[in-house]
Formats: sequence, structure tokens, C-alpha cells
Amino acid sequence: MNRPPRPRTGDDAAPRRAGPMASTVIEEDARPGAHGHRGPRRSAGRDGGGWARGHGGALTRTLIGAAILGWVLWWYPLEAFTAAFAVVDAGAVATALGVGAATTVLCAARWRVIARAVGLSLSPVRAVSDYYLALFLNAVLPAGVLGDAYRAVGHGRANGDLGRGVRAVVLERVAGQVVLTVAVAALIFVLPATLWGPGWGAVALPLALVAVAGAAVAVGARSPRARGSRAGRVLVATARDVRVGLVGRAPTVIVLSAAALVGHVALFLLAAHLVGVDAPPTRLVPLAVLALAAMSVPVNVGGWGPREVATAAAFGAAGLGAEQGLTVSVVYGLFALVAASPGAAVLVARLFQGGQVSGGPIREEREQEPALGGVRP
Repeated sequence: MNRPPRPRTGDDAAPRRAGPMASTVIEEDARPGAHGHRGPRRSAGRDGGGWARGHGGALTRTLIGAAILGWVLWWYPLEAFTAAFAVVDAGAVATALGVGAATTVLCAARWRVIARAVGLSLSPVRAVSDYYLALFLNAVLPAGVLGDAYRAVGHGRANGDLGRGVRAVVLERVAGQVVLTVAVAALIFVLPATLWGPGWGAVALPLALVAVAGAAVAVGARSPRARGSRAGRVLVATARDVRVGLVGRAPTVIVLSAAALVGHVALFLLAAHLVGVDAPPTRLVPLAVLALAAMSVPVNVGGWGPREVATAAAFGAAGLGAEQGLTVSVVYGLFALVAASPGAAVLVARLFQGGQVSGGPIREEREQEPALGGVRP
């Protein structure tokens, strides 16, 4: 004898709720660690807090960089700055553009190697244009890293995977920083003895940060309890990207990073030559590498601040004159701005293409890649 269906009430009626909200609630309850009680959604507040923390950190770094730059302007005579503008001529500008183009292509190639290794689409043309845009934004905006952040977000969104796009850019920057740190370590005993302490600091701090981050990723990725959480899933994805993007492509990434570093050092030597520094390259290269390491400290104003302090101190310790070292640093800063200037053209072109500044249609990039970059690995 068939009984009529019993009316569903209370919790039994929950699966019959119609609409997308019902499925969302049920799926959220099924997640590991979910319980019967559901608190209020915190996505809006969490995103707002992350926005505030990120912008607050950028503002703090900018203020520190501005304070350092202000101290340099107050401490050293104005002639140390004006002399830099007097020595930069048309030939120097053309050389900076040429060397900058070479280093930008090398860095963009490094980014493309890592991005494609982790499964993202990135054509050579898009990599170079986005890298130029990032360099320009880094040069004209405070903190010196906002261009890279914009590049990461734009590429991640274009590929439909924001997290992986951000990780690819972070790994690309980490690769360059590690090669620069190794160069400082290799040349540290060529520096004046008074600079050994700052030199070891420039080596120890980045390596310690990389080691701590790597340990956190490794522990989180292997912990069964952490793997079920959202942070654990991010750590697992990061460990995977490090393995295939950096470790798996290490020879190529190292060669590209070293070649780009040679280009930056060459611009520094050109700046020293224009200023009139009478010292052999073997004496200037260690100073240049130390100055570049200081430039990578993310407390600056468009790259200015720590670089000038470090270069002035290094030249003073080497007996070449702190004021002359400051002038060399200013000339190098002008070269860096000139080298990044094609990014302004990229910015204008993107804005005229409908306001799209970064990223691009994935279908278009994937269709272009075989013709421009060969078969995807």
C-alpha cells in the first residue's frame, strides 16, 4: 500500500530550496571543516581589509622611501644632482634605450618561461609589452613594485587564473633577486672592507626571506591538516609552481637573469664613465652590483632613495668620492627612466584599445604562440 509523501519540514526541506543561493549554502556546508552553524559571510569585509592592508603597506614603504630621498637631498649639495643632467646627451639616451630594450626582452623571456611552465598562456609580444608597461609604472609610481602588481593581476585575469598569474610574476621577480644576491656574494670580498657588513646584509636578508617562504610553503603543502584549508590549497599550488616554474626551468631562468644583470651593470658603468669616474671596471662592477641590490629594496619612490644612499656610501668607502657616487646613481636613475619610457607608448596604445591596459584575449594569444614562440611545453 503506497503511502502519501510525508511533508518535508525543518532541515529536511533545505535541499528543496530553489535558486542559486540554496546550492551555494549546501556546497559551503559540505566543505571540509564546515559545521551546522554558519556565520555571516565575510567576503566583502575580508576583501576590503585586504585592500586596506595592501594599500597601507604600499603607503608605508613610499613614506620610508620619501624620507630616505629627502635626507639625501638635504645632506648632499645640489650640484651632485644637477651634474647628472648635464652629462646625459642624445648618445647616452640612445644607448640607454638600446641596452634597456635588451634587458627588457631578457626579463620578459624569463617571465614567459615561468608562466608557460605553470600552465599560463603568454605570447612573446604580450610579454615584452606588458613588461615595458610594468617598468614604466614602477618608474613613475611610488613603491617601485606597483607596475609588477598590475602586470600580475592583468595576466592572471586574462588567463582566468588570478592566483597563478600573480605567482608567476612573483617567481619571476624572485629568480632575478636570487641571481643578484648570488652576484653580491661572489663579489663581496672585492668590495672595500668597510662594505663587507652591508654586503653580507644584502646577501643574508633576501636569502633568509626566500628560505623562510620556501619552508612555509613546503610545510603547508605537506601538512594533511593544512591542505584542506584555503591557505593550504594556495600553498600546495605555490609549491607546484615553484617546482615546475623555477626548479624545472632553472638553467634557462638563471641564464636569462644573469644576462639581464649584465645589461644593468653595463648601464651603471656607462653612467660612471659619463660622470668622469677614473676607475677600472673591475673596481666599479662590485659597487654597481651592490647599488642594484639596494635598488631592489621595496622602500623607494620610483626606484629612488636606497640606491642613492648605497652608491654614495660605496663610492666614499672605495675612495672615489661620495658626491661623485651620488651623481653616478642619479645618472643611472635617469637611464632607467629612459629605458622604461617605451612603456608609456604601450600605456597610451592600450588605453586607445578600449581601456584595456594589461592581459588580453586568451584565444588570440594561444593562436599567436605557435607562430611566435613555437610549441607549448
